[in-house]
Formats: sequence, C-alpha cells, structure tokens
Amino acid sequence: MEIHKPSRHRRYHPEEFKKAVIEACSEQGASVAGIAMANGVNANQVRRWMRERGIEIPKQRMLVPAAQPVPGTAPEFVQLPLAPEPESPDIRIEIRRGNTAIKVDWPVQASGDCAAWLRDWLR
Repeated sequence: MEIHKPSRHRRYHPEEFKKAVIEACSEQGASVAGIAMANGVNANQVRRWMRERGIEIPKQRMLVPAAQPVPGTAPEFVQLPLAPEPESPDIRIEIRRGNTAIKVDWPVQASGDCAAWLRDWLR
C-alpha cells in the first residue's frame, strides 16, 4: 500500500500585491484584519509585511460608544397589536407503499388517534 502525502508549498505574493495591501491598510478607518481577509491573506502576515518595511501598524480603533439617552426622557412603552394566532393546521400525511399512494389530513386535536392509525397501517 502506498500513501501519497501532499506536499505543502509556500505561497508567494508579488511585491506589488504586498504594497497594495499595505496601502489599503494605511487608509483612515481601515481594518488590517478585514483587508487581509478580503485579499485571502492572514492578518498576521500583513502586519509582518508592514513591520519589515518600517510602517507603523495601526492600533486597534476603539468603537465609539452609542449615545446614551438623557435620564427622564426615555420613550414610553408602546404596545403593538399582535396578529391573531392562525388556526392550527391539520396533520397532513402522504405515503407511498408499492403501487399504493394515500394522502390523509387529520385534525391536530386527534393526533393520538392519528399516531395509532399510522402505526397500525405501517405494520
């Protein structure tokens, strides 16, 4: 028995590609991880390219906290109308056995009787 182990190859990225990715990461509001992912590269690899070229890696940007409501001005509770619950649908069974095909609609309220009938029929 012969086992073929696939060999791993290092990926090669041309310098123009690296420069374009680094330039995109240097734009205001850009995410290194997001740009790396969009270009099929690991974010750590992009950061390494930046370090090797002496480019400062952008710090993680903190998200601006959501505006807090002014105390005492919270909106009042608004009750929304609810749609009426639909009628419970019937149990629908479609069975093919050999040349026989049946379709049965059974009321949900009699689900126990339906289960007993189905067990008997399938024996």
